[in-house]
Amino acid sequence: MAGDSQNVGVAGLISFIDACPTPFHVVERAAALLAEAGFTPMDEAADWSDASGCRYLCRGGSLVAWRHRTCEAGFRIIGAHTDSPNLRVTPRPDIGTAGFRQLGVEVYGGALLNSWLDRDLGVAGRVATTEGTRLFCINQPVLRVPQLAIHLDREVNQKGLLLNPQTHLVPLWGLGPRAVGEFAEVVAQAAGLDPMEVMAWDAMLHDLAPPTIGGINGEFLFAPRIDNQASCWAGLQAMLAAPADAVPSAVLCLFDHEEVGSTSPQGAMSTLLPGVLERIAGSRQALHPALAKSLCVSANGAHATHPNFAERHEPDHPVTIGGGPVIKRNANLRYATDAVGEAVFSAACQQAEVAQQVYIHRGDMPCGSTIGPFAAATTGVTTIDAGIPQLSMHSAREMCGVQDPVDFALALGAFLRSAS
Repeated sequence: MAGDSQNVGVAGLISFIDACPTPFHVVERAAALLAEAGFTPMDEAADWSDASGCRYLCRGGSLVAWRHRTCEAGFRIIGAHTDSPNLRVTPRPDIGTAGFRQLGVEVYGGALLNSWLDRDLGVAGRVATTEGTRLFCINQPVLRVPQLAIHLDREVNQKGLLLNPQTHLVPLWGLGPRAVGEFAEVVAQAAGLDPMEVMAWDAMLHDLAPPTIGGINGEFLFAPRIDNQASCWAGLQAMLAAPADAVPSAVLCLFDHEEVGSTSPQGAMSTLLPGVLERIAGSRQALHPALAKSLCVSANGAHATHPNFAERHEPDHPVTIGGGPVIKRNANLRYATDAVGEAVFSAACQQAEVAQQVYIHRGDMPCGSTIGPFAAATTGVTTIDAGIPQLSMHSAREMCGVQDPVDFALALGAFLRSAS
C-alpha cells in the first residue's frame, strides 16, 4: 500500500486525538506541548505587568496561547474549538432496567445519535473536589448502547431508525440492580481520589476504536473528534512553528462549547479572547488600534461533497477530500468570511504552496455555523472561516484525508507570518 510519506505527517494528529477524549484533555495536551516548546503559563487571577514573550493560559476546556513582542502590527489569531458532540453523564447517573445496571446520559450538541450504537465506549472527563479539579480517563469498554434487533423492529430498513435521546441511548454498565454511588466510586478510583472527595463531575463517553489510516492507498484518516481536534492540532502546529518574536503577534485560542452555542465563560461569545488581548496589549488604548490591524482565522471542519448524497451539496462549489483547506462563505454570515478575508487566506495557502477550495451551502437548506461570527463580533476583527474537508461530521467516528490536516497547518502557519 502507498501513502507512507503522508502518514508520517498525520502521525502527530493521530497521537493528539488518541490522547484527548474530552475538551479538558485537549487543553492538558496542548498546554504540555506548549510548555515543552518554552511557553510559560499565566495565572488569570494575577497581575499581568508583562505579558510579552511566549505565554498561555487555561480556563476549563479552553486555552489561549500567544507569542507577543509589540502591538504595532496587530494580532494574527487562530481560533478553534475543543468540544465535539457526544453523550455526557448526568449528575445522578446510577440507574437500571430489566436486570441491567445503566448510566444516565444527556446528548451534548448535534450528535448523529445512531453513530453511538453498538460501540465499545469508555468514559472520561474531570471530577471536582473541594481542592479543585482532576482529570480522569477510563479507556476500557465499560459501556455500550445496544441497538434493537431487527426481529423487533422489522421496518427499520424501510422507515429509518428513530431514536429517542431520553430512552434509547441509555448505555449498559453492568448486570444486576442499580447501585447508587457506583459511578462516583469508579471515577474516583480512575482519578486517584477517595470517593468521598468527589463532589461532582463533567464526564462524557468516547469511542474506544483508535484513529487509523484507511483507504486502499492510505489516503484517509478514520477517527473520532476530527471536528474539531484536527483544527486544534493544526493551529497548535502553526503556533509552535511561529517565530518567537512574531510580528504581528501570534495568538491561538481554543474555545470550549462551540457545539452548544459558545455561550459560556470559556466559549467564543465570552470575554475570554477580548480580555486576554487587552491584557496582552497592556491597555484598552493600545488594544483598539491593534485590533484594527488584526486578522483571525476561525478553524473548523468543512463538508466534503458526499459521493452518495451529492444532491445535498451546492453543485457549483464541490469540495473534495485531499483537495486542500476549504474557505467557507455564507451570505447570511453563518460563516464570517468576506472578500477581504478570502483574499488573505488564499494568499496564505499560496505562500504555503497548498491547494485551496471554497465551500458554499445549498441555498434551500439551513446552514450550520462556527465560532467565526462570534469572534468577529466580539473583537471587530476581520475573520475568515476555513477548515479541512471531511465526511461523517458529528458522528462518533469521522473521516478526512491524511494530507489535509497537514496542509491546513502549513496554511495557518503562513497566515500567522502574514503582514497584511
